[in-house]
Amino acid sequence: MMEFRIGQGEDIHALVPERKLILGGVYIPFEKGLLGHSDADVVYHALSDALLGTLALGDIGQHFPTNDPQYDDVDSSIIVKKCFSLVKDKGYVINNVDMSIACEKPHLMKYLQEMRKNIASLLETDVENISLKAMTNEGFDAVGEGKAIRANAIVMIRKE
Repeated sequence: MMEFRIGQGEDIHALVPERKLILGGVYIPFEKGLLGHSDADVVYHALSDALLGTLALGDIGQHFPTNDPQYDDVDSSIIVKKCFSLVKDKGYVINNVDMSIACEKPHLMKYLQEMRKNIASLLETDVENISLKAMTNEGFDAVGEGKAIRANAIVMIRKE
């Protein structure tokens, strides 16, 4: 019998001028980027929290504190890799990932496939196991007003 576990993660960062916009490891040309301690990739941060959540290992703030200078402007793929290594160390593999990104602008549709490939590579799984959707917030809250981008992730793992 296979043992399955599920984790959920969410992240939001403010959009600000003079920062690169990186989502799911993809640079997206835009006049603003996300404000954060690392590269502020909300897709990777939500994914990392979901990975940690699968095994009740806390959140990325516990593992990668914002007051630790070694994580200043760090590539968030490093965070994903470290979180996934904790999952692998317990004998689990990825079953599937389902994620949503909410932002008004820029339009993300043409970047989703590359993001899926990046996530699949980091999680050592097939791209078919990675679902990624982009949506707007219909003008509601900070995301809808174009002031922030939010990502949500659900990860299911299974015992290898």
